[in-house]
Amino acid sequence: MSTLQSPSGDRPVRAEAVVDLAAIRHNVTTLRARAAGAQVMTVVKADGYGHGMVQVARAAREAGARWIGAAVLEEALALRESGDTGPIFCWLTTPGEPLTDAIDAGIDLSAGAPWEIDELAAGVTDRPARVHLKIDTGMSRGGAVPEEWPALIRAAVREQAAGRIEVKGIWSHLASSDEPKSPVNESQLATFTEAIEVAESFGIDAEFKHLANSGATLALPETHFNLVRPGVATYGLSPFGHALPSSELGLKPAMTLKARLAMVKRVPAGAGVSYGLTWTAPRPSTLGLIPLGYGDGLPRHASNGAPVEVGGRRRTVVGRICMDQCVVNLEDDEAAAGDEVVLFGPGTSGEPTADDWADAAGTINYEIVTRLGARIPRRYVDSAEFLPRPTAPVER
Repeated sequence: MSTLQSPSGDRPVRAEAVVDLAAIRHNVTTLRARAAGAQVMTVVKADGYGHGMVQVARAAREAGARWIGAAVLEEALALRESGDTGPIFCWLTTPGEPLTDAIDAGIDLSAGAPWEIDELAAGVTDRPARVHLKIDTGMSRGGAVPEEWPALIRAAVREQAAGRIEVKGIWSHLASSDEPKSPVNESQLATFTEAIEVAESFGIDAEFKHLANSGATLALPETHFNLVRPGVATYGLSPFGHALPSSELGLKPAMTLKARLAMVKRVPAGAGVSYGLTWTAPRPSTLGLIPLGYGDGLPRHASNGAPVEVGGRRRTVVGRICMDQCVVNLEDDEAAAGDEVVLFGPGTSGEPTADDWADAAGTINYEIVTRLGARIPRRYVDSAEFLPRPTAPVER
């Protein structure tokens, strides 16, 4: 029978995501070693890629991450409210958002256009805004394109001279670091280096320069500068997918998604399964009902192909994944309601992985873990499988 329990341990649950904080610390330690000479910013956006933002941030700090990265203001402020007093960087704002609380909380903010400099300056009360200027090096998302970079720099110089902002960093983002040999990486690096030189010609001497995400932290040391921003690798997932799996990178996947069978039944040959009857039993078969669906974050595109483990054996989801449930073909295995199902985990015991689910859905491992919803409780463990908590050296 299943060992799934509520976080308090007082009752069984239908499903849970078990997050191993020792794995998070291990991965942060591994990434710090790969980025020797640079500080590490652990990115915890989207509730820590589905793992739990506050819990991951604490574990990352314990492992020596100097910075925490959050995408939006709500995340950054929630980190402060949780008691995190270290450096936090937040980079995605829209016109008119209330910036004063973040500035007063000492959160570093991004600006990629002169209007963002103006709004940051207008939000200042007792302390200057800590600002990282973003250059668009070729990804065409946020940031100033090279032609508009001098205008952004001039706005920053003006407000820094007035004491309303402090330029603390210059940054950008790589589009193809998951393909380390792509010439795009070299082109973006050249544009970034030139942008730093332009800023310096205007008298901007930013303390931090950061470009590297997970793929670049692991494979492109020339992009490290003095700060790196690993995201998905923190959670033990490879940015390179099956081409270079986590195990070969020294990373340990932190999340295991489990459920308990809600029902087991025997059906005859020819029985159709789920909406549209897209799968038909080729012979008499035992089916198990898993009480998770796309309402919980399982990708519907993984219908008729997603792998799960039941009773120590890999089995396949059959029929369409529904909002709250899906069906697994157990063939002739003996099973009962309440038995445990592992949808994905580290893969070290042969269970499916987030990469396997990504393959079944035609997506990436990032999406598989990040999309898991609030109906699935997170339970946090410190696995004895991993090394004791590392002692973080003092950052210089």
